[in-house]
Amino acid sequence: MKAMAMTLLALALAGCSLAPKYERPAAPVPQAYDTPAAEGLAAMPQDWRGYFNDPALQAWIEAALKNNRNLRVAALRIQEARALYGVQQADRLPSIDGVGEYSRGRDAEPGQPRMPVADRYRAAVGISAFELDFFGRVKSLSDAALSRYLASEEAHRAATLSLVSETATAYFNQRSLAEQLRLTESTLAVREASLKLTQRRYDAGLETAVGLRTAQMLVESSRATHAELSREYRQAVHTLGLLAGDFSLPPDADAVTLESQSLTPLAAGLPSTLLVRRPDLRQAEDTLRAANADIGAARAAFFPSVQLTTDIGTTAGSFSDLFGSGTGTWSFVPKLTLPIFNAGRNSANLSLAETRKDIAVAQYEGSIQQAFREVADALSARDTLRAQIDAQRKVRDADRDRQRLTERRYERGVASYLEMLEAQRSLFESEQEFIRLQQRRLVNAVELYKALGGWEQADPPGISG
Repeated sequence: MKAMAMTLLALALAGCSLAPKYERPAAPVPQAYDTPAAEGLAAMPQDWRGYFNDPALQAWIEAALKNNRNLRVAALRIQEARALYGVQQADRLPSIDGVGEYSRGRDAEPGQPRMPVADRYRAAVGISAFELDFFGRVKSLSDAALSRYLASEEAHRAATLSLVSETATAYFNQRSLAEQLRLTESTLAVREASLKLTQRRYDAGLETAVGLRTAQMLVESSRATHAELSREYRQAVHTLGLLAGDFSLPPDADAVTLESQSLTPLAAGLPSTLLVRRPDLRQAEDTLRAANADIGAARAAFFPSVQLTTDIGTTAGSFSDLFGSGTGTWSFVPKLTLPIFNAGRNSANLSLAETRKDIAVAQYEGSIQQAFREVADALSARDTLRAQIDAQRKVRDADRDRQRLTERRYERGVASYLEMLEAQRSLFESEQEFIRLQQRRLVNAVELYKALGGWEQADPPGISG
């Protein structure tokens, strides 16, 4: 019996698999990006700190990785998938259970004297309904659970990368609004001083009503802009607090101006490198592997299944005799189940598994195309933003010179007051646009960093075994 049980166990563990051989689908994207090649670019950093070197931004990212609730949920999903895999993996080995029973009753047979009440004690150890996996059904289910567990780990990595990128984007947005707010405050102070001067000149008959109303209009316009930026700034701080999971962090501590922020330009590499770099693509492939394994389980359902139930124990009429000589019992109950008619359930399950694999293939290919587009867009924006910022810097510098010259001309009585106000308004707009473009430059760098898959490391912060 022992030799038979060991033989059956070996056959079960060495059962064949009916799952299709997995082959990674070809990437449906071009072999290269159609953007100008940049020189002197650096490889991906080993850690996000090697890319985001602003101490204030690093503090926000560290807080987010520590406290963000959505990231915590993603980490718990890993534990959930790990437990499910453990449950499925356990089905590949027999479960040995100990059983203790006690019963009391009377048996009766027609035409026989009435039997006395009898006690019965039983103790046994055995295997209950263990499936011998000749056709790999249990193995396929275990492989699918493993792939889903690995996909949950990649989902956590993707969530971590997304959180780092979202925090950096929110930080640069908050810094942009802070700089625009300071620019508006200084502009408002200048315009209020100009309004007082214009009012005195108007009272003395040296200025027209048009000049006075224009000065008043510019002051009120600045106040409206200031109120709008103040609201947006507070909302940006709240967004940072939500991402960081901590609303008590000071938003302006050790802040660096946007223009002085410098992120290392990244090398895009080839599109094929995204398959091994981006966690969302690895997650999609793990999901595809799980769907492929599900087909093996669905195919195995067409074949006979063998379940083994066996135990060895002892039984007696009293507890004191339970382990005496002559009370030993054993049983060996193999069960063969052959599918004959199930109203097409097995065929439908196989069709469902194959359709889900086709869906997973389409989703995987779509993820690759989306990743290619994100990298290509970020590279294109980087090339054009550099030229746009250089042009806007020249516009700003020209507006500064224009305002300085116009103020001198106005002091000498050559230029009108309206010309000076127009020079101030133009400078404010060019300064504000320059700040926005600096923000866009940094956000584009964050987008490229995320599109390329982030840092090179086995596990992002927060993943533990």
